[in-house]
Amino acid sequence: MSQTERQPTELTLRGQRATGEGALRGVRGVGSLYVHVPFCFHKCHYCDFYSFVDSRDRQGVFLERLKAELGVLAGHAGALRTVFVGGGTPSLLRAELWEDLLGWLRERFAFGEGCEFTVECNPETVTPELMGVLAAGGVNRVSVGAQSFDRRHLATLERWHEPENVGRALAMARDAGIERRSLDLIFAIPGQTLGEWERDLETALGLPVDHLSCYALTYEPNTAMTKRLERGEFAGADEDLEADMYERTVEMLGSAGFERYEVSNFARSGMACAHNMVYWRGEEWLAAGPSGSAHAGGQRWKNVPHLTEWMDGVARSGGYSPIVDYEGQDALRALCERIMLGLRLGEGLDAEDLQRRAASLGVWEAVRMRIEAHRRSGMLTDERERVRLSGRGFLFADGIASDLMIAAQEKTPG
Repeated sequence: MSQTERQPTELTLRGQRATGEGALRGVRGVGSLYVHVPFCFHKCHYCDFYSFVDSRDRQGVFLERLKAELGVLAGHAGALRTVFVGGGTPSLLRAELWEDLLGWLRERFAFGEGCEFTVECNPETVTPELMGVLAAGGVNRVSVGAQSFDRRHLATLERWHEPENVGRALAMARDAGIERRSLDLIFAIPGQTLGEWERDLETALGLPVDHLSCYALTYEPNTAMTKRLERGEFAGADEDLEADMYERTVEMLGSAGFERYEVSNFARSGMACAHNMVYWRGEEWLAAGPSGSAHAGGQRWKNVPHLTEWMDGVARSGGYSPIVDYEGQDALRALCERIMLGLRLGEGLDAEDLQRRAASLGVWEAVRMRIEAHRRSGMLTDERERVRLSGRGFLFADGIASDLMIAAQEKTPG
């Protein structure tokens, strides 16, 4: 997306422009919170998250609106178990604004014992001052976007940071007392070789991290990267090479003590990202900030993905954001989401829970038949209490999930 903000999709709910107030009516005790900070100093070509370069310096007014939204969300929350601040580039917020925000959160939300509090950071915007403010405010986990340690591949992705600054950022977080540190990497970058990807992994393993997210480059619609691909400026990675890179990732990280607990996520024992597990297990979370997506009360919705409209809407409604993409309670959608997300986990799906959900819709037999077919082909393990991908099945996770979701929309034979 360019530096100009994307225009929101119009939504009406019960004949009026919807706000989070209607969706949250009756919702109480939610234990997770996502906060979206949209500001970036550069829009990376592969990124499809809502973010933009703000030439008008609206950080201060953004924070005031964010505090207003958080103030009303606090009434729908219980003791928080996880908080995740993503973007954009949250570490681009000035340190004094972070101090204000963290104090506001502590005053209005209850934090459960051991609450995981994550902030995403860009290597170029991490400073000792910022890390000190985050640590003092209760942040105990940072996720640093490295993507690659090869300058050529960083240029392809339009990531403008020096590779050595990744290690410096992690060291600053560690020295400030932030105990948990994660790193994001991307593979299957155009022109990347298996050897170059192995060197990226070796570099990452030499840094003070307990969690690694390793994603194959995805060409999302309407991104600059996808438009360049469509214009023929480069060719995407070969599928066999991408599979080799993924299998090598599992081997190298496994040998270093990192367990694959989700298709693209690896962690040392006990260091899996608790907030992302909330997503993958289909639990509830609240969301603040433009484009933040929430799931509560069996509903899904998204805050309007436009900074000015979000700020104006929050001001008009006393703290509730205008929302788009609202989806009400739907048992079939919930079943399909559970399959799609849960199957990606190393723990897989609870077979009894899956059977109960599918049987209530009259589709269990169709789903069961597809599960058995994938077990026979070796894509799923033979264990009966879990529906879980085998090592080979992880290479085809999306296709297997899609097959089961299609089956979930069929009626039981006869």
